[in-house]
Amino acid sequence: MAIQPIRHFGDPVLTTPAIEVVDFDKELRTLVADLIETMHDAPGAGLAAPQIGVSLRVFVWDVDDAIGHLINPTLDLSDEMQEGEEGCLSFPGIFAETPRAFRAVAKGFTMHGEPIVVEGTEFLARALQHETDHLNGILFVDRMESELRKNAMREIRESEWFNTSNANPIIKVSPHSTRGLGQ
Repeated sequence: MAIQPIRHFGDPVLTTPAIEVVDFDKELRTLVADLIETMHDAPGAGLAAPQIGVSLRVFVWDVDDAIGHLINPTLDLSDEMQEGEEGCLSFPGIFAETPRAFRAVAKGFTMHGEPIVVEGTEFLARALQHETDHLNGILFVDRMESELRKNAMREIRESEWFNTSNANPIIKVSPHSTRGLGQ
């Protein structure tokens, strides 16, 4: 297990859809462990593989003292919506009201290839949606209403991390197998 650097807004891996996992092997288990350790170190409530530069459909969460992970997720969402403040480890210090479905049912696999269904409301539903969005190349600012998005983008441009992290981006090859389809 190792803490990995978190990619910030502006890194193309964050807006590129991730590829499906096909090998449920030791490398995948190491990736899940790295994601959990990095998420806890940050600290955060969730982290997707693209946020550490691995373009695979994998994410982890830690909500209400329950740590979990999901591989190749699909979501079924309720029509009932919720508003709430949301942040993202790829946008340090940026928080804004972001609409999400009140309830989410996520289907996917464990790191051992076993089918799993995760049902959540409120914060867990928000986390499941946020992290699945990362796997689809969608960022939480994309979900904001127009005026809030403008304000968030202004905060991002003025942030210390944006001005320094994008000046000299560090491009690293993933230590995890992507079968030649990602970095």
